[in-house]
Amino acid sequence: MIVIDNNEKEPIYLQVYKYFKAQISTGKLIQGDRLPSTRSLAKSLGISRNTVEAAYQQLCTEGYLTGKAGSGYVVLPIDVSLYSDTSEKQQELIEKVMQEQDKQDIQSRIKYNFQYGKLDIENFPVRIWKKALNEALNSCDIDCIGAYNDRIGERGLRIEIMKYLYFSRGVICDPDQIILTAGTLSALSLLCQLFREECEEIAIEEPGYDNGREAFKNHGIRILPIPLEEDGINLKILNSTKANLVYMTPSHQFPTGKVMGINKRLNLIKWAEKNNAYLIEDDYDSELRYNSRPVPSMQSLDQEGRVIYINTFSKAFAPSLRMSFMVLPHAVLKKYKKTFFGYNCPVSWTEQKAMQLFMEEGSWNRHLRKICTIYKKKHDVLLTALHQYMKDKVIIHGNNAGLHILLEVNNGMTEKQLIKNAEKIGVRVYPVSIYWEQPKNYKDNMVLVGYSSLTEKEIDEGIQLLQFAWF
Repeated sequence: MIVIDNNEKEPIYLQVYKYFKAQISTGKLIQGDRLPSTRSLAKSLGISRNTVEAAYQQLCTEGYLTGKAGSGYVVLPIDVSLYSDTSEKQQELIEKVMQEQDKQDIQSRIKYNFQYGKLDIENFPVRIWKKALNEALNSCDIDCIGAYNDRIGERGLRIEIMKYLYFSRGVICDPDQIILTAGTLSALSLLCQLFREECEEIAIEEPGYDNGREAFKNHGIRILPIPLEEDGINLKILNSTKANLVYMTPSHQFPTGKVMGINKRLNLIKWAEKNNAYLIEDDYDSELRYNSRPVPSMQSLDQEGRVIYINTFSKAFAPSLRMSFMVLPHAVLKKYKKTFFGYNCPVSWTEQKAMQLFMEEGSWNRHLRKICTIYKKKHDVLLTALHQYMKDKVIIHGNNAGLHILLEVNNGMTEKQLIKNAEKIGVRVYPVSIYWEQPKNYKDNMVLVGYSSLTEKEIDEGIQLLQFAWF
């Protein structure tokens, strides 16, 4: 029996249509069954005949009925076993969305979010970047905006990157070895495609960058997790594998913050030469060291073209810019150009040109000096607060660089319990287990604490709250 709800926002003809559609699709009405006439149904429901007619016509249009006004409407043959009713799925989707909304409501109650990688907009050089964008649009190269340009990135920007890398990281290359990419994962994806024929497995640091690990998996490459020693990846275990590709973060290992020593770097390069292998050096936050000079890159030690260097503007400038780059050894570059000869640079020409001008005018170096000072102060406030409020109850891993630390908490709680208890008092910290390919080797009592998006006052207050939540 049809029940019409006049208070329902849904039109009445749709209510009638849905009723009969459900009756037919579930087999309650079968081939040859005749529906009530439009006149009689309209009278019994107390609605307009035109409303019933509109519902029947919609069912005819979709193939449920046949007939016409005055002659009656008859159910057409439908194989109910092939019919998929999406109403339950839609209800499940609605419930899922509401659950997500509940999570967002919880998120809105988080006052101190120690998120890694989110930068403080107060430190972004908005005025100078706007100026660079305007200069790009007013430059004599503006014709480039209407064309497909240099396939590996604008040469002017690649020259600026080359100069910067040489003076800051010791990287030795020419502009043609630099490939602009839309983020680090874009670079890793290109490398996966480039080495897919000769690389079935890749050695990675354990723990290591989770998104990078997933990028390799998504390209069908098997993961070989290699444990870390104090000075970086375990070379002895690496030697026992047949890997010919290694992905690592030697200057500031992610997430532990370990720095690979010079001896191990040289031995890794020697290993790569001996095994005809390549080392992918992800130098993701090399600029951000607070109590020492930045560690020279592995690429600067490479004499035989065995190191593929990757860096990004995301950690020191703007993650949403989606601008990264890689420096390819000449042999790999030759293969790259052959494989991707038809690919165009995925980074916007306007932003490439703006970044070129930004670097040419010295704004990039000034920006780096400024944010290093700012993040060092935040880093120092964080460490001071941890020592003051938690003392020897925690162990800090990976300080003096980057935008995060790992905090090992010795209170008997698991990682999930630490995060849950923190959320209850309005503080968000993050899991470390996701960075392990083999979580069984993880101690399960750490959290990742980022500090770049919080003020010094917020950092201190947030750590005070964590002390109450955990001890």
